[in-house]
Amino acid sequence: MLLDLCVCEILDKQGTSKIKVYTENKKFKKLVTVVQGIDKSQLESTTKELKHKLACGGTCKEGIIILQGDHKKKVAPVLKALGYPQESIEVR
Repeated sequence: MLLDLCVCEILDKQGTSKIKVYTENKKFKKLVTVVQGIDKSQLESTTKELKHKLACGGTCKEGIIILQGDHKKKVAPVLKALGYPQESIEVR
């Protein structure tokens, strides 16, 4: 019905600020990929999709997404496929 015509989710993704993607070393020299800047309303669903598409574990807490492993180069195309604009994704 009307919800089928709603473009609210697409507009939320268009209005996002810069999305930063970078890697960090955690305990025991484990490498994780951090995605920062996703809107809180989209955080859970984006985390789920990233984990599924990249076949890795991860979590979202305190407004950031933490993925296990080095997926820095793979995250940007997945985010673009999810509807985030390419120019707002910054990979460091």
